[in-house]
Amino acid sequence: KRGVVATGAMSDPYNPYEKELLLTRHALELCDAFEFGIAIATKSSLLTRDIDVLSDIKEHSPVLCKVTVTTTDAALAARVEPNAPSPARRLEAVARLAEAGLFAGVLLMPVLPFLEDNVENVRAVAEAAAEAGARFVYPAFGMTLRDQQREYYYQALEKGFPGLAERYRRQYGPRYECPSPRAKALWAALEERCRALGLLCRMRDIT
Repeated sequence: KRGVVATGAMSDPYNPYEKELLLTRHALELCDAFEFGIAIATKSSLLTRDIDVLSDIKEHSPVLCKVTVTTTDAALAARVEPNAPSPARRLEAVARLAEAGLFAGVLLMPVLPFLEDNVENVRAVAEAAAEAGARFVYPAFGMTLRDQQREYYYQALEKGFPGLAERYRRQYGPRYECPSPRAKALWAALEERCRALGLLCRMRDIT
């Protein structure tokens, strides 16, 4: 039974090793050979390397390209995502995917509480996505934290943003789900901006 293979839920299919190992590319070739669709979620601009295979898959099955952009502020992105391509490079990847006729858009997630969860940032991402030719912006206003992941994240916060980890501890305690306190206002701002820009932002519309 054919279907759509989803990637990127727990690890990025375009991690740094992919450039040489080509494991994701070969997986895409198998999806094409057996006529499966593909949904990709990534922070990497390397996705554009495989436009040829994605275009082949599109001939028989759905293709959904989701590129994570949580801020257009290059300096902030460099601090919170030091090993990922810049927002500009990721948006350029969205533009190349769109130009190739692929259904591509932006994942606005995770929106880090007290760092990225402001209306100006959300609107800026929507506007940059529209300018790049994205079809959608899909958000999650907040983040999740597992036990060991939490300690790693808090240590990184202390290095880059002294004092912020304590604010997280007070706000969220040991909880797995850590929604932004501003989530309702952020959703309203995003929906309004997406409507004006002609972008989809609800999963039922995107799928």
